[in-house]
Amino acid sequence: MIGETDKKIIRLLSDDLPLESEPFKGMAQKLGIDQKELLERIACLEQNGSLRRVGAALKHTNAGYCSNVMVVWNIDEKNAEHAGGFMADQREVSHCYQREHSEKWQYNLYTMIHGKSEQECETVIRKIADNIQHNGYKKLYTIKELKKTSAKYYSNT
Repeated sequence: MIGETDKKIIRLLSDDLPLESEPFKGMAQKLGIDQKELLERIACLEQNGSLRRVGAALKHTNAGYCSNVMVVWNIDEKNAEHAGGFMADQREVSHCYQREHSEKWQYNLYTMIHGKSEQECETVIRKIADNIQHNGYKKLYTIKELKKTSAKYYSNT
């Protein structure tokens, strides 16, 4: 069971990390504990499966990556693991998900590709397409980002 302090830790980790040399020190101060205890609690939450990972998300447009495309791929189930692994290994791919095929939508692997230009994205798409077995794909270029936030946990406690 997750205690109140651990819920507060998870809530703080759901927010952006402060841009400072020791972001966990400030978080620990907010919680009234020291940094060592905070890091130990985070490690325990990860070990018991309550917390999968702590990660940082780059605001790609601020870093010059202005072209984004979700590519949906039609992959035979027997090849999905191999194809997904190859896709996920590409540094320009930030997300790679497998979903079920359906009668109305034949695509089951989804990749989000980021590039400094549409041409860079097209190069990555061609590289992937040339190196996996697939039955077609569709490109869905980002027109406008409407919302991008992290999941918030224990926000009402």
